[in-house]
Amino acid sequence: MTALITPSPRKIIHIDMDAFYASVEQRDFPELRGKPLVVGGDPSGRGVVAAASYEVRKFGVRSAMSCYEARKRCPDVIFVRPRFDVYRAVSQDIRRIMHSLTSHVEPLSLDEAYLDVTGLSVHHGSATLMANWLRAQILEQTGLNASAGVSFNKMLAKIASDINKPNGTAVITPADADAFISTLPIERFHGIGKATAKRLHAMGISNGADLRRTPAALLVNEFGKRGQFYHDIAHGRDERPVKSQRTHKSVGSETTFRDNLSHDDELRIQIYEQNADAFEQLHNKQLIAYTITLKIKYADFTQVTRSHTLSTAFDSAESAHYWLDKLFLDIPRLLPIRLVGVTFSSLTPATQILPQLNLFE
Repeated sequence: MTALITPSPRKIIHIDMDAFYASVEQRDFPELRGKPLVVGGDPSGRGVVAAASYEVRKFGVRSAMSCYEARKRCPDVIFVRPRFDVYRAVSQDIRRIMHSLTSHVEPLSLDEAYLDVTGLSVHHGSATLMANWLRAQILEQTGLNASAGVSFNKMLAKIASDINKPNGTAVITPADADAFISTLPIERFHGIGKATAKRLHAMGISNGADLRRTPAALLVNEFGKRGQFYHDIAHGRDERPVKSQRTHKSVGSETTFRDNLSHDDELRIQIYEQNADAFEQLHNKQLIAYTITLKIKYADFTQVTRSHTLSTAFDSAESAHYWLDKLFLDIPRLLPIRLVGVTFSSLTPATQILPQLNLFE
C-alpha cells in the first residue's frame, strides 16, 4: 500500500504599507514629518479620514472617521487632500518590486498584497527572509515602511502583518498556529465583523479556542454557509489560492472593511480607491474598458452588483466617478456594508485603438 505524501505547507506573505497615504505625504513634504496628519476631506464639512499618520492615531483618530471628529480628538491635526495619482504611481513601484520576486502576486488595494513564494529557492527558500528583503527594497526604492506577515495561508498571513506594525515582520508557523488561534479574539479573525462577533459572544464564543470547540453543525445552523467558514478558520484552514490576475476578461479590485460602513462619504472614498486600483491594472495591462461594475456586499454577506456600459472607453480613473456615483445611488441601502469592489470589463487592447486616435490628432 502506497503511503500518502503530505504536501509541504504553502508559504504566503502579506505586505501591508504603514499608513500609506499619510506616509507618502510625510515623505514628499518634510515639514509634515513627525506631525499628526490626516489625509482626507474638509474638517468643517462632511469629509472623512482616508488615512491617519501614526502621530495622530494615538489620539484615537482612524480611517473612515469624520474629519470633524478627528479635529475634535486632536486640535493640532494637519489636514491634507488626497493625491491619488501619486499614491497609484507609488503603488505601481511597489508592485514592480513584488513581481521581481514572484509572479504570484494578488493585490488587495493600493497598499497591500499577497504573494505566494512556495517553492522559491532565493534567500535560502526562507519566506521570512523574502519578506524582510521586500520590506528593505520598498524602503530603499520608495522611502516608505511596510509591514509583513508570513504564514501558510492567506488568513494567518494577513493577521500576522498587523502584529509587529509599523515596520515589522511577524511569522505564524504551522507549529505555532493552533496556540496562536486559540488565544486570538474573534474580532481579530478576518471575515468576522462586529455584528457577527456580537452574536458569537452571545453564544459564549470569545476566542479561537471557543470557536474551535463549537460544532460545525451548530455554526452552520446559526450562520448558514458562513458557519462552515468560521469552523475552518478556527482550525487554521484557508485553502484560498493567491490569485495573480492573468485573465483579461475583466480587471477589478475590492476590499473588505474591518468594520462595516454605513455613511455615504466613507463608502465613496473606498469605492474611488478600488476604482483607482482597478484602472491602474487596466493601464499596466495596456487594456481599455467599456463596462464598469460596482459590487457591494452587506453585513449579512449577501451581495448586489450594478453595471453600466459606455459607447466609448473610460479614459481615466476619474472619468468613472460619475458612473460609480450613479450606480451607488441605485444600490439598496438596508444594511451596513462590509465590502466594495469595482470591476472593468468589455476589454480591448489599447494598441487596437491607437490608430483611430491618431486620426483625430
